Amino acid sequence: MSLPALRLAPAPSRVTVAGVPEGYDALVLARLIEGGARDILHIARDDARMARLSEALAFFAPDIERLEFPAWDTVPYDRVSPHVEIAARRIDTLARLASPRTGAGPRIVLATVAAAVQRVPRTDLMAGASFAVAAGERLDLDALQTFLARNGYARADTVMEPGEFALRGGIVDLFPPGAAEPLRIDLFGDEIERMRAFDPMSQRSTGEVARFLLRPAGEVILDEAAIQRFRAGYRELFGPVTGADPLYESVSAGQRFPGMEHWLPLFHEGLDTIFAYLPDAAVTFDPQADEAREARLALIEEYHRARLDMLGKEPEAGMVYRPVPPKLLHIEREEWNRLVAARAAASFWPFAPAGESDARLDAGGRPGRDFADLRALPGGNVYDGVAKHVGAETEAGRRALIAAWSAGSADRLAHVLREHGLEGKLRPVEGWDAAAGLPADVAALATLGLEHGFSAPGLAVIAEQDILGDRLVRPSRRRRRAEQFLAEA
Repeated sequence: MSLPALRLAPAPSRVTVAGVPEGYDALVLARLIEGGARDILHIARDDARMARLSEALAFFAPDIERLEFPAWDTVPYDRVSPHVEIAARRIDTLARLASPRTGAGPRIVLATVAAAVQRVPRTDLMAGASFAVAAGERLDLDALQTFLARNGYARADTVMEPGEFALRGGIVDLFPPGAAEPLRIDLFGDEIERMRAFDPMSQRSTGEVARFLLRPAGEVILDEAAIQRFRAGYRELFGPVTGADPLYESVSAGQRFPGMEHWLPLFHEGLDTIFAYLPDAAVTFDPQADEAREARLALIEEYHRARLDMLGKEPEAGMVYRPVPPKLLHIEREEWNRLVAARAAASFWPFAPAGESDARLDAGGRPGRDFADLRALPGGNVYDGVAKHVGAETEAGRRALIAAWSAGSADRLAHVLREHGLEGKLRPVEGWDAAAGLPADVAALATLGLEHGFSAPGLAVIAEQDILGDRLVRPSRRRRRAEQFLAEA
């Protein structure tokens, strides 16, 4: 497959890259990485788009390091904390970006609009907040427990989720952010005898670990300095605390409180942005990312006004909610424009450029064939149409790739399409390299979560949804095996 040469102009500049339908954006990002040799921060509209793009990058460009930076799974000014897994993924990405580089090539960092507009702890804090453990070395158990308590880890009877830890005699179980599996530390006195990764469901060991660096499980580090900063900042913003205030009282006592992350600026001397973690990176945007950002900022302002309106109206037993000003926790419009204007930036657009002034770059992709017309015809056979379309694309010199949502649906599509003219002309593949290596007259079948297919130079992708129509239910990204139901409960 021959993609057009793509290279972003030096900073500061912002261009539109037309001809980048969903799915093809993964190949375009890979080409931009190859052409520019620098990190790229891609800002997706929402979490669903980020997940699909990450999956497409894993398929089309598995060798490029990619990091995900999701948004909190809460509404602005909520009373609950972000889910521990979301918090762990965010911390892991920030810590990797703040630490010295270990990989050789540039990276792609995927963030959502909601994540990108929110301020984060400073880079120097993320680089320095760690606790090293190594097999054969001594472990100060009191120091470890203090680190875990201050950095957002929750004590549990059985470790199942990121951010949990358990102590059982000479055994310490903990699930660090970013780790694929939890860690079990076996102690002999105060010496680490061995460390093992283990399956949280079966609790069985899966391999030895020689050394590990523990990171915070949350963005609030509850040490003495942070507590004093919070108390002073809270009184400065909202005045003396005269009545019952569970948040203020809990933090003052050194105890974590549900939803305390929404007062994040008060725990730190200052906050950074995700842009500060990637000082030399180019920035690319999903289609309609700017509109999504405006909608997010409007939502933040709406929730802030609602909280202000409720001051003094809470039930007597309820918590008084004093919201921090939006600008302390989020990047407002003028600052956002300055941050983006200082970089090489590109906005993706799925359609062809309307004219010479509409885009300086054309990636050559176009939305793919939708078989809705055949589905609507009485007696129309969509599978015959798909087989005919695959043949036409192959004859035109384009690699045909059929993307199914799951392994089961891929098997069903393969069975039906082979009965409609693709017998011997369709082969399952695990990745793009395997698809590109097939004979020219053989179409590839992959498990890849695309909503719609696309056409690009040398490539034609047909999505399952193009063939069968809109899906009413999408498969969950995190399934639990049936035999694990009781253990999960």
